[in-house]
Formats: sequence, C-alpha cells, structure tokens
Amino acid sequence: MNYGIHACMHCGAKNRVPDNKSMTEAKCGKCHKPLGENIKSGTVNVTDANFNQEILKHPGVVLVDFWAPWCGPCRMVGPIIDELAGILKGKVKFAKMNVDENSAIPSKYSIQSIPALMIFKNGEMVKSLVGARSKGELEMQIRKFT
Repeated sequence: MNYGIHACMHCGAKNRVPDNKSMTEAKCGKCHKPLGENIKSGTVNVTDANFNQEILKHPGVVLVDFWAPWCGPCRMVGPIIDELAGILKGKVKFAKMNVDENSAIPSKYSIQSIPALMIFKNGEMVKSLVGARSKGELEMQIRKFT
C-alpha cells in the first residue's frame, strides 16, 4: 500500500495517509480534526494521490482550483472560491490542488497557466477556466452544471 504525507491545516502535524483513503475521511493523528477539509471554507485539499477518490469518483459537481502560493492571481481567486464554497455548500464540492506539490494531475490535464479552474460533473471534466474570474462569473459557470 502506498502512503502520502499530508500536513494538518489545523495544527500543522504531518500525517501518513494511505493513497486509497479519502482525505475527507482522514483525521489528524495529533488533533483528530479532518485532514482534507478546510473547516473555515469547506474546501478540500486534493493531491495527485487522492484526486481520483476525491474528484473523479464524486457523484455530482466539483470545482477544482489549481493554484500555487506564489501566484498573485491565485491569491485573488482563493477567497472567492472559499466564499462560493459557503454559498453552494451541499450542492457543489470545492477542491484546491497546489501545483507546486503535485505534478501528475496538472500534467494530465495540460495545465500550463494558473489559476486554472476545472468543473467536473460525475467524474467528467465539463468546463475549464484559466485566469482570475469574478465571483459572479464563477458562480454563473458553476450553476450551469448544478
């Protein structure tokens, strides 16, 4: 069995998680809070290892934000994604993938510019958006698939 190392967003502890375990089910060994979910925003952090489980096997609509910490436009879009995750909670799953820490999935989807936002429905990519977008435009694009 393969494992990935995932830092807890709550306490910072590093955790060894089996690749076949959903990050929304995984809990931190130190603080016992969910590893994959950002409690404040409701977004899930995805990696190369758990992308299939979290995104492609999810029944419904998922928006994936491919980003990097050094990217100015990514930092502008991040709070918009967090806000939309609160507005559309229960209707749409929101996920974020750091492209500096993960290369296989961004390569698979030919991501060359960030922020790149992809909308998946029932495991199929249905829309791809590149560059910073307004909250209104993003919400409109997402609602087309809900």
